[in-house]
Amino acid sequence: MNRAVFELIDHIRAHDGIADKAALSKLTQQKFALITDRSVYYSSHYAIRFSSTRSNSFSNTVVALSTIQKYDDLPFIVCQVTPTKNILYLANTTFLRKISHSSQDLRVDNIKGSINGSDIVRAFNDLPNEPEYFEDLFNIHAAIGFSENLPRIVEATNNIVPFGSKFSISDFSVEAILNAPARATSFVQSPEYNRLKSDLDSRVSRVTEAIIVAGLIENVNVRGRMIEYMVTGEDEKHKNQVIEAVLQGHREIPKFRNTNDLGDYTRVFDQFETATDVKTKIMLLNSNPKAYNIDKLLEYLSKDKSVFMFYFIGIEPDKIVNQVLVSMFQSDLMNSTIVLRHWAGRNSRGVTQFKGSALNKLILSPNNHINKRASREFLQKLICL
Repeated sequence: MNRAVFELIDHIRAHDGIADKAALSKLTQQKFALITDRSVYYSSHYAIRFSSTRSNSFSNTVVALSTIQKYDDLPFIVCQVTPTKNILYLANTTFLRKISHSSQDLRVDNIKGSINGSDIVRAFNDLPNEPEYFEDLFNIHAAIGFSENLPRIVEATNNIVPFGSKFSISDFSVEAILNAPARATSFVQSPEYNRLKSDLDSRVSRVTEAIIVAGLIENVNVRGRMIEYMVTGEDEKHKNQVIEAVLQGHREIPKFRNTNDLGDYTRVFDQFETATDVKTKIMLLNSNPKAYNIDKLLEYLSKDKSVFMFYFIGIEPDKIVNQVLVSMFQSDLMNSTIVLRHWAGRNSRGVTQFKGSALNKLILSPNNHINKRASREFLQKLICL
């Protein structure tokens, strides 16, 4: 998270007890040269909305969902100005329970309504929604983004029938799923693993320059999807158009579509059916990349020959540091997996993310050690969600 956010936090706290929303917002706007967008003040580093209450209770209507949508790729901060203290919350869509005010017509294709202060969660995945944890919280949100939060918010707001369904696991499916660590161990020790790694490495080598340029894109979702497409896209003509636009620095990039499958790239061998998810890791950034949808994972692993892999591309500003092909059960990777269960809708087991610090270490010192017993226990926990 940019240092500017911490400077803002220090400034707001230094004015505890000001008890005047207008005065605090004016002081903040002037000190940091923030741009005003109706009730929101923003810079290239964050957006902030001030709200005044007479006590610590926070039931006020704060801001429209459409406004949060505009700034959801930045830390969106709400400052509750009370008589004695200024209380700060992250109010990006990941941290919203629902939409409370004028939300009757809210749909995924019709952004309506506003949040009350009580709609902002006070803790997420055991992390308090407080300034000391803003960096960790925003790293979680950045990998999810507005588009993936919106269906959950619509469901929670309107109590609609959930979209999609939990994967129903039969006795046969359980056996195949719990055998996945053994399959993965066999695969990473096989010649087929080397063939898959060489294939992906070759694809990266053909677009290395474009990957480095795309690595400068600030929006983590756009950056990741673009690099995945340049590596795994099968429409060579269109892919080359995207690559050329990236290299030329064009603002308008030809539209492209990533698959919505578990993995970006599939290869079938005699003994193994592999799905590989391509992930980029900016080595200088502390980020938590999205890992996988748990129901999609379990459904895929219920196939007898299925092997799920990750291909990480480590990027520094002027070079690719390394490319690593590892199983989802690689010990360090599995131990760094964050399960976002309560974030999900009622009809889902949730999604997962990786701790970025663990990825940096794995990219710099790769290995494919798998603890089969621990991996089976991990899968049991996912099944029981």
